[in-house]
Amino acid sequence: MSTAMAGSRWIKADLRARKGPAALTVLAVAGIVAALITAVTLLEDGTNPWRTLFAQTDGAHVWLYTKDGPPASLGGIDGVAEIAGPYRSAPVTVAHDGRRDPAALRAMPATPAKVAHPVVSEGGWLDPAQPDGVVVERSFAAALDLRVGAPFTIIALSGERHTLYVRGIADSADQGFYPEWTPGLAYVLPVMLDRIEPIRGRSEWVTGLRLDDPEASQVVSQRAFVLLEDDLQRAYTWREVREAMELDNRLLGTLLALFGVVGLVAAALALANAAGGRVLGQLRDLATLKSMGFTKGQVALLLLVEHGALGLLGVALGAAAGWGVMAALLGPTSVAPTPVLALVGGTALVVLAAVGLPAWRGGRTPPIPAAPAAPPRGHLSRLARLALLVRLPPALVLGTRDAFTRRVPAFLTAFGLAVPMMMITIGLGVWATLDNFKSHPEQVGQAAALYVRPGKLQPAAARRLAEGDQDVAAVYPGTDVNALAPGEARSVRVRAIGGSALPYPFPVVAGRLYARQGEAVAGQGLLDLLGARIGDRVRLTVGGTPLIVRIVGRTVEPDQDGEVLSVGLDTLAAKDSVPPEYYALSLKPGADPSEVRGRLLAGSAESLDVQVAVNPADRLSVIRVVIVALIAVLALIGLANLLTASALGLRDHALDLAVLKAMGLTPRQVMATLVTGTGLLVVLGVGAGTAAGMSVVTGLIDLQGHTSGVGAGIGRPPAPLTLTVAVVVAVGTALAVALIPARRAARAQVPVTSR
Repeated sequence: MSTAMAGSRWIKADLRARKGPAALTVLAVAGIVAALITAVTLLEDGTNPWRTLFAQTDGAHVWLYTKDGPPASLGGIDGVAEIAGPYRSAPVTVAHDGRRDPAALRAMPATPAKVAHPVVSEGGWLDPAQPDGVVVERSFAAALDLRVGAPFTIIALSGERHTLYVRGIADSADQGFYPEWTPGLAYVLPVMLDRIEPIRGRSEWVTGLRLDDPEASQVVSQRAFVLLEDDLQRAYTWREVREAMELDNRLLGTLLALFGVVGLVAAALALANAAGGRVLGQLRDLATLKSMGFTKGQVALLLLVEHGALGLLGVALGAAAGWGVMAALLGPTSVAPTPVLALVGGTALVVLAAVGLPAWRGGRTPPIPAAPAAPPRGHLSRLARLALLVRLPPALVLGTRDAFTRRVPAFLTAFGLAVPMMMITIGLGVWATLDNFKSHPEQVGQAAALYVRPGKLQPAAARRLAEGDQDVAAVYPGTDVNALAPGEARSVRVRAIGGSALPYPFPVVAGRLYARQGEAVAGQGLLDLLGARIGDRVRLTVGGTPLIVRIVGRTVEPDQDGEVLSVGLDTLAAKDSVPPEYYALSLKPGADPSEVRGRLLAGSAESLDVQVAVNPADRLSVIRVVIVALIAVLALIGLANLLTASALGLRDHALDLAVLKAMGLTPRQVMATLVTGTGLLVVLGVGAGTAAGMSVVTGLIDLQGHTSGVGAGIGRPPAPLTLTVAVVVAVGTALAVALIPARRAARAQVPVTSR
């Protein structure tokens, strides 16, 4: 009992003597754990929305869109357990708050179906007593800022307007979130759909298949494709829906995971350095404890408890912070306990392992109180010899010698600074890539600033109005259609825009742009899906019409996970391309899209539907906040390493201070000696980390682009000025921090004693 009490008092006294470094260690570990929990939650949440919705709605695994009601024989396909529908669906345009958005009205019964039934989150389901009621899918309602009871004005293909009222808002696993997945989805009673769109030829039929084995969705799709033949318009499976729901969180989660894992390594290294430095500084105390009767195991346990407690406190604080932030942002049920607990346990083991080796070495201290171990002597490093040769001032020569007197700790200190600086450089590269998206949207397929739909006007009149505006540089007619990929039995997006004579300026990063009919460019996701390469011919089916094209280039494609084929409008059959659905407007340099939009709306008496293009970088703006937070955490880790190095350097050369003063060095020169020793390690670590980060940053970003379907060629390194400022700030901050203990030590009165 007395041994435990004595050890407890010793730990408390030591922690009080180094409150600053201890607090930094706790904060650094807490920040890394919070980042890892956030990453795990976001990566898990990327699939959890689909999983949760699919379970709640008893969703279908395969969705088929046909021109007519599908045959009853669909239920006889091997593996099909239940069928949802078929439900009639009609395309409409929703007019709300001056904007028009495409939507699909799906006729649903008042009694929810057993399979693939939407789950109402606000309001109620459809009721025959309120035939003009509509239930809107939640992401579509959020995009339009709709509430229960709000008017819902729709424009049918005939141009006739109908005003419905939002009766409910529902979650659905039928398709991805709006606007990444268009058109928006809304449910009405069959009698209301018959009133809005009485012509059956303008609608389609939607059928869902729930399978015994979800993994058989590809095989079932193939069989349905053969059975339905030309009647099948498009098809997709639960996999495409899941991928659509996870897109944005997946990118953010990947970034956080990369920072978190590397940061954990850096934090473990900082803990090991701190523990090792304290053991070297406590050799006299440890020897005294051994002489008082403490065994090797007890001394090692004391050190493990002291240094491990700081790390474990950081783990606990980081877990609480990460859990709290994610629960506040995504809801309490979004944070899965199993992966979080596994992460906390794994991080705790890393922390204990990091301090375990220094603790074991401390336990081997001989039980004879001795003077603190002096640093190795008797030789000069090559850098110190070079400093002598070039006749640097004595203070700098001595500082150069001191930097590498303990080579292993010097290497660990430099490495501990290099890892955070490498990740900071990568973070700045991600920032530069987002800035490039923002300032050069044409490099990610956003050459058009506005999209004009004819609305009440004839397409030719809409085009004349667009071409007549003074700030419009080019007008590209376009149509988006869904095409079936026979080998995959699923739908992909075909974007027909521009033409052979005036192709839309897609950002082609491999191959070339299409220049004649029958040529196309594709996103990386589509190439991966079809197993195709540049130069291959692919065959798709658009509304029963074969579309055979030769892929001549690969584009950067941020939409639909890159599963987009882009062709000229003249490549599509006339029935699919005439008239165009919209016109993409490229503006002259310096033109304001909002002003052009206002003039077009005024010139058409509000008859046109003019929408501003959405920049992909706008959806990822939260990453900037994350980068700032992670850089702050990494800076704390680097600072903890730096304080350890400064403390060890002062301890090694504390007795040298009096000798240096006796030799005639002023306090300022003594201070320069101490700062130079630490500063060399700082410059070495920061320089190596910056070089390593610059060598991998564009490759890592391009790798993420390739795996997400967007495609390689998007990565940008940090601007030279930004990188220079970052290096100068890092080195300057580190030297300023090292200057504080050096200044205090240089002014202290240290008596000369024998060793």
